[in-house]
Amino acid sequence: MKRVIAVANQKGGVGKTTTAVNLAASLAATRRRVLLIDLDPQGNATMGCGVEKNQLERGVGDVLVGGCTAAEAIVPLPALNMALLPSNQDVTAAEVQLLTMTVGREVRLRQALKPVRDQYDVVLIDCPPALNMLTVNALVAADSVLVPMQCEYYALEGLSALVGTIEQIRASVNPDLEIEGVLRTMFDPRNNLSNEVSAQLLTHFGDKVFRTIIPRNVRLAEAPSFGKPALLHDKDSRGALAYLALAGEMIRREDEEAQQRAEARPQPAADTAASDAGGARAAGEAPTPA
Repeated sequence: MKRVIAVANQKGGVGKTTTAVNLAASLAATRRRVLLIDLDPQGNATMGCGVEKNQLERGVGDVLVGGCTAAEAIVPLPALNMALLPSNQDVTAAEVQLLTMTVGREVRLRQALKPVRDQYDVVLIDCPPALNMLTVNALVAADSVLVPMQCEYYALEGLSALVGTIEQIRASVNPDLEIEGVLRTMFDPRNNLSNEVSAQLLTHFGDKVFRTIIPRNVRLAEAPSFGKPALLHDKDSRGALAYLALAGEMIRREDEEAQQRAEARPQPAADTAASDAGGARAAGEAPTPA
C-alpha cells in the first residue's frame, strides 16, 4: 500500500483533521509505516498527535520554502508507531512566499517528499479548508484524494467544486490523481437530510463512497484535547472502531485492485501453452504436437 493520500475538502468542519489523525493511527495499528503531514496553518493535526505546535524548531512551512529537508522536520511518534511532519502558523508565511514564485511553486511538496516517500507505506496529508496553494501542493504530491463529507446540502456544493479542481490538477500537472473515496462523517441516521444526501452520494459516486460511515461520537470530539487519536483515548468507542473499519476497508480495496491487475496482466506465451497443455491432460486429451 504505497500511496500518498490527500485528505481534502474546502468546506470547513467536515472532519478532515479528525479523519487524517485517526486514519493515520488506525493504519499504523495495522503495522503500516505511516507519515502524517499537517498542511493546515492552524496546526490542529499536530496538536491532535500530542505535539506542541508553538514549540516547533522546524515544520512543513520550512520544508516548502527550502529551509530544511522533510527528513529534518519529521517528528517520530513512538506512542502511535508513526511519524508526523508538523505545522504551525509559519505555514501561512510559507504560502505567501510560494505565491511570489513564478516557476515550480505547485510542486514544492512533491519534490520535498521524493527522498522520504519510499520509507512509508502510507503518507496522509491533512489539507487546509480552502482551495489555495497549499491544497494545490497536496493534490500535486498525492496519488489520490480522500474526501470527508458531512451529509448536508452545502457539503454537496463544495464537493462539486473540489471535483472540478481535481480534474484541473489531473489535466495539467498530475495525470494519475484519482479520488480515493468519499467518506461520510458525523453521520446521524435519525436525520432525514443526512440519509437523502447519503443516497445522492451513492448514486453519483457509486463504489467510490466508502461503506464505512463515521458516526457522531463524543470520544472523537474530545480526543484532540488530550493530544491523542481516539484509538488511544478510548479504543472501544464507536469513533475509534469506525476508523479502524475504514483502515481495513482501504486495505481490502488495495488488495482487490492488486489482484485484478494481476489477473488482467497477459501471461507469457510459454506459460499460456503450458496451461493449455495441462488443461488438455486434465480433460483426458492428448496435447497437439507443436
